[in-house]
Amino acid sequence: MARNSEKAQSMLNRYLAGKKEEKFGPRAKRPYLATECHDLPEADKWRQQILREIGKKVMEIQNAGLGEHRIRDLNDEINKLIREKGHWERRIVELGGPDYSKAAPMVTDSQGREAAELSGKGTGYRYFGAAKALPGVKELFEQEPPKKIRKTRYQMHKAIDPDYYGFRDEDDGLLVKVEAEAEKQMIAEAVLEWELREHEREKQAAGASCANELDPADTAQQFVAFVPLPDQKAIELKVLEKKKQDLLAKYATEEFQSKQEEAKSLLNKK
Repeated sequence: MARNSEKAQSMLNRYLAGKKEEKFGPRAKRPYLATECHDLPEADKWRQQILREIGKKVMEIQNAGLGEHRIRDLNDEINKLIREKGHWERRIVELGGPDYSKAAPMVTDSQGREAAELSGKGTGYRYFGAAKALPGVKELFEQEPPKKIRKTRYQMHKAIDPDYYGFRDEDDGLLVKVEAEAEKQMIAEAVLEWELREHEREKQAAGASCANELDPADTAQQFVAFVPLPDQKAIELKVLEKKKQDLLAKYATEEFQSKQEEAKSLLNKK
């Protein structure tokens, strides 16, 4: 497929271009210097033409596959057109027209700083689209993170004053007032909690007293023992005998224990 530049050089296209030039006259070219223009509407027309060219080239430079040389050329052309736009805006002001540089919105970069060169106010060189990722340009936009300066022990102690230890906290009286209000609230909460506990305790005591006032006959019917239960004295004798057996097993010899068993058998003691 032929390129656009090759199509423009074909015989038919050159013939049609010649006929159009004969009918409408030669196409007017933009003056090289803005000072050569003395008509305000014409100066405004050339400014609009420059804006269209800038927009077209900015759209084209977004394509990173154009190659490094083409991207650099496009970026140079855009910066040249921006400077030329500034010349025409100043010429429009000289001819009595509006000041477009003041009416234009402020353009900022990624850091929030005003990019004056984009609006024609500055003289700096600006990079667009894929030109920001070119070798040697990417490093310009990468800022090193700020270094953390570690304070020395002397610097930290130098900033310590009596306020750090709270020596003058009660001078204005505000802290005392706040603490008094907080103390009243805490006391009220503690009293309420104590009253709730006392109420629960009184309910439990009333329930226990009601249980003690039951009829003894009903109580006897409720607790029935089906086996003979030992009394307190029998339990104490059993515990004493168990302790005695433990001591004998710990300190007495087998010979002594056998003799004791024989004596018990003779006396018919268990």
